[in-house]
Amino acid sequence: MAKNKTKVKAQENESISPLIGSWAFMFGMLLAILAGLGFAEKGWAYLTLGILGLIVGYLNINEHESVPFLVAAIALVTAGTGLGSILTVIPGGVGEQFLAILHYIVSFVAPAAGIVALKTLYEIGRSPSV
Repeated sequence: MAKNKTKVKAQENESISPLIGSWAFMFGMLLAILAGLGFAEKGWAYLTLGILGLIVGYLNINEHESVPFLVAAIALVTAGTGLGSILTVIPGGVGEQFLAILHYIVSFVAPAAGIVALKTLYEIGRSPSV
């Protein structure tokens, strides 16, 4: 009977983890946009986005999604760096706001990518080579 309770508890935790991760992702994206538009204090926004990114990387990205996620994260970080000079020339400050939003999104995605990279390295290291 104790085994059944343990299995049920494990199944409940497995079913709630993706939900927490999904909410963390949605809240992180919303916060990144609001912070980029100037509606959040910079230091707290970066800290919160970093923590949410860690949660998303740990709870949301499974083994099959890790490579596409890491490729997308690398592309996003590269685009965030490269688009800076292009976006700043858009008149009216609009480009600077887009750039700020992009920087906050990168601050959200980078910790998730770090966690996914560590999880991937762990899985590669623990699996026996054939």
